[in-house]
Amino acid sequence: MSKRVTIDDVARLAKVHKATVSRALNEQTADMVHGATAERVRQAARELGYVPNAMARALRVNVSMTIGIVVPDLMNPIFPPIVRGIERVLQPRGYTVLVANTDGHADVEAAAIESLTRRRVDGFILATGRLDDEQSLAAAHADGIHVVMVNREAAAGAPYPSVSGDNTAGVALSLDHLLELGHTRLLYLAGPQNYSTTRSRAIAFQSLVRGRNGLTTSVVEVGELTAEAGSAAMDRVLSSPGPLPTAVLAGNDLVALGVLRSVRRHGLRCPEDISVVGFNDMTFAEDFCPPLTTVHLPLVDIGAEAARILLAGIEDGEPRRSTVELPVSLVVRKSTGPAPRSHVGSLEQGAAE
Repeated sequence: MSKRVTIDDVARLAKVHKATVSRALNEQTADMVHGATAERVRQAARELGYVPNAMARALRVNVSMTIGIVVPDLMNPIFPPIVRGIERVLQPRGYTVLVANTDGHADVEAAAIESLTRRRVDGFILATGRLDDEQSLAAAHADGIHVVMVNREAAAGAPYPSVSGDNTAGVALSLDHLLELGHTRLLYLAGPQNYSTTRSRAIAFQSLVRGRNGLTTSVVEVGELTAEAGSAAMDRVLSSPGPLPTAVLAGNDLVALGVLRSVRRHGLRCPEDISVVGFNDMTFAEDFCPPLTTVHLPLVDIGAEAARILLAGIEDGEPRRSTVELPVSLVVRKSTGPAPRSHVGSLEQGAAE
């Protein structure tokens, strides 16, 4: 008696995961599989004479058609456009998204991932990739959970794919713009260094200014990516002895907003006394006072690309390991201008590069 052909046999011949075979051979889920992949599966099934068991197939497909999205702060204006991009890709494919907010807390993030996993989501898109969350992400990776990082990179123990803007290029564009305007005393207000995005931007700034003659530069870390934290950090800088910076590069637009508030509070003008550059080009950045010069990130496209990578991994049954950096651009508005000819004030020298 010949051995019965199984779904594993078809998967081996087609060189896909058996879950992909189940989806490709089920009329209700066939559109979840790329056309060429589905045809390869069908051809393998024909060659082997595979006849699916309808009841077993229904159990094996085991899809919920839901995707979990975990973000650190729903009040941060960069995340709604990212979620919109994700939905633009997922909704036409029949998926529903479930969004969880963590407020930047590791324990809340772990609980959110566990809760969504119990709801049998088919995968996650995480915007909360701290560099100190290796344990939880490594556990998810070991369990074979499909995850794509968005606007962040995963910790070393969880080699998940990531989609972000080109942070190094963005810092370079900002720096070149300020240098062309004649600025020589530059302050970089970096975000928390346990986030891959803010750390990579700070590292890019330090690398790009290293060895440039005639520049005085300083890097000050801001504890949170908020306007309040940016304002407090700039207050400390403006109250310290020494020459003022002629320009400030901020880790993101919210920090830049805080800088603008602090500059006004100290009786200074932007850009006449201090120029300010942000990062992200969040909604309403052009409505700041003055309108903010900032690095534009294609946030909707970042979300859409993350969703496409996640779907490809789910459909093929194999996790992706790609790192995608989308192009960025500099939007020049009224918060930057020529460097002032003379300056009084302070910039803490202890942090000078």
